[in-house]
Amino acid sequence: MTLAMFASFIMHVLLGLPLFIALLFTAVVGFMFIDPSMLGRMVPQQFFGGINVFSLMAIPLFILAGNLMNSAGLTQQLMALARVLVGHLRGGLGYVNVVSSVFFAGVNGSAVADTSALGSLLVPAMKKEGYSASYAAGLTAGSSLIGPIIPPSIFMILYASLTNTSVGDLFLAGVIPGLLLGLVFMIMNWFYARKAQLPVSGQRPTMGLFLQALWGALPALLAPFIIVGGIVFGVVTPTESGALTVAYVALIGLFTKQLSWHRLWSALVETARLTSAVFLIMAASAVVSWLLSYAQVPKAFVTLFDPIIEQPVLVLLLLSLITFATGMFMEEVSALMLLTPIFMPVAMAAGVDPVHLGIIITLNITIALITPPMGACVFVAAAVSRLEITELFKTIWPFVAIALLVLVVLILFPGLVLWLPGLFGGQL
Repeated sequence: MTLAMFASFIMHVLLGLPLFIALLFTAVVGFMFIDPSMLGRMVPQQFFGGINVFSLMAIPLFILAGNLMNSAGLTQQLMALARVLVGHLRGGLGYVNVVSSVFFAGVNGSAVADTSALGSLLVPAMKKEGYSASYAAGLTAGSSLIGPIIPPSIFMILYASLTNTSVGDLFLAGVIPGLLLGLVFMIMNWFYARKAQLPVSGQRPTMGLFLQALWGALPALLAPFIIVGGIVFGVVTPTESGALTVAYVALIGLFTKQLSWHRLWSALVETARLTSAVFLIMAASAVVSWLLSYAQVPKAFVTLFDPIIEQPVLVLLLLSLITFATGMFMEEVSALMLLTPIFMPVAMAAGVDPVHLGIIITLNITIALITPPMGACVFVAAAVSRLEITELFKTIWPFVAIALLVLVVLILFPGLVLWLPGLFGGQL
């Protein structure tokens, strides 16, 4: 049954059908093997039940908050602060690219959005400064992976809804891995800047310029503290945090007169478009996930790991390998929805902390965004840098390797993931 469903999914994707329809056809194939009479009853029930979860309401709210920040000009303030902090160094625009991604991650949480916003502004400037087009595009796509790791994160909210894991713990757990990812990309840029003999970009900024940039970016910098702090200290739920962040960003935009009614409407339309696409995939994935669970596929999968179940590091490495391979050919939300219910019993049997597993899966799914042939961030980066996609496919692999190195470090040293949630008591 599982092989037939997999073959059906691949066939429908290759035919060019929308992903949620391909998933529904895959479910139909599965029901033919189990009980065709269940098809008319269980598909609607699981399709709507899969998205009828209150915590998932946080997803469109965080997407809207990110769109409003772009519309209100707050993202430009964050980039200006990044320029003041690191723009004067040799290869400064590369550092600005990474630091801006760290700042954006605290509000947006979308790697594709970060690639589009940063790439359109920084890639042309980096090319003028002496960076190769492929490196500028690769660094933009690579550093955008920080977005879904540093909270808020759509992937983490989805994982939490599937596993009943604390969203607050997951958000806290993503901070250090996200900063570590940014650090390794900055080290990579340091080596590139010296090898390419890039010029020093400018003079060290004065304290006055720094304070001016910090003041301009302060409203945007406060947003992550509202999001994470409110959840961690039990003041608001994740959904309420999303609503609070939307209200905060909207008020800032209206106060600064940067957010017009036209821009507000555009942000709402874009949010509706993205949310509908995500939720359709989630709903269809929920049908397939229920079917696999009903057929006891997760239980059978656990037995495959019996020989190594006492070695959690090896278990996580194998699960990561499967996730990485799946993410190369499947859309990220559907991969997360389908793999998490199967992986969770294996990880629990191996003694892996569910928060640790959540970060490992999230980073795996995120790396797929820059991995050929389906990596969405690669296509966006190629478009904004005016590169042939095949050329970027050839040069993106060092950035993939750097991200995978961070993944392995997080598997080997779970304390990097679990220290912050433990500091705040865990399961907040």
